[in-house]
Amino acid sequence: MIKKLHDMGLRSEHVYTAAVVSIGLSVGTWAASLRVEPGTGLDRADRWGIFVGEWAPTLFGLGLALSHYEQDEGSLMGKAHADGERQRQTAGAG
Repeated sequence: MIKKLHDMGLRSEHVYTAAVVSIGLSVGTWAASLRVEPGTGLDRADRWGIFVGEWAPTLFGLGLALSHYEQDEGSLMGKAHADGERQRQTAGAG
């Protein structure tokens, strides 16, 4: 799944940004629910804030998984580049 998301162009920075935005959105939905639905009380506003607030840890976890994938991919590409250089040097020396 992580590879598929990475191949679609999603990067860890995008997901980390979404996680930080979701924290602000959580506070915003809580405050908006208090103002828009004053008759329902604090309980409903708290539920909205908690619902949106649960997105942040999920997004941070996904960002971490993408970050690890990006690091692994980078080390594999670096190894492939080094192997290619070694082969060119060997071919040129022979």
